[in-house]
Amino acid sequence: MKCTYYGDREKCYKCYRPKSSCMCEYCESINTQTKFVVLMHPKEFKKVKNNTGHFTHQSLPNSELFVGIDFSDNSRINEIIATHESYILFPSQDAVNISNENPKSSEKPLAIFIIDSTWACTKKMFTLSKNLNTLRHMSFTTEKTSQYEIKVQPDDAYLSTIESTQVVLECLNQWNIETIAQEQLQSFTKPFLQMIEYQKELIANPKSHAVRFKRYTQKI
Repeated sequence: MKCTYYGDREKCYKCYRPKSSCMCEYCESINTQTKFVVLMHPKEFKKVKNNTGHFTHQSLPNSELFVGIDFSDNSRINEIIATHESYILFPSQDAVNISNENPKSSEKPLAIFIIDSTWACTKKMFTLSKNLNTLRHMSFTTEKTSQYEIKVQPDDAYLSTIESTQVVLECLNQWNIETIAQEQLQSFTKPFLQMIEYQKELIANPKSHAVRFKRYTQKI
């Protein structure tokens, strides 16, 4: 996958990481019937060294990424909502659990909106974006735990954006909405896992000045 670099400290236009730690070579495209819409909070967009929303968008050709907080008047987002059977990935009490229920109920193509943000910022995005409040909620059930070893998650059950999307893809396969090869599904999080290994190597190096995370302490 060809990358374009910019700036004095060269950065990749695709994964937004420094050239020295670009992860694009590990991204493998997965074609889907389902449209994925990544809604990224501006604070997440700036987290170029650990943001998995970029990997998710880059690995799904049938996806679009928007950066902002209030999407109410975004014409493209409103167009997608109007022309697709649209859900937003959000584990509310009334959410459709796609581990147990087929989300397709119409002839319209499926669109799944994924918020890439902290929970605190997600609440603000929901509050301000009136169009997001019209979407049905989607959730899933999984025994997977996050592999985000370099970042403290609010809860053991929390998954990163790319990990959550992988589970969604597996569920869509289960309902024959998608027909993605298992090898592709398994490699979907490869850029994420490679990023973690890269950062762990930096953390383990006491002379490294590139560490920007808390040092990882393994739980016993």
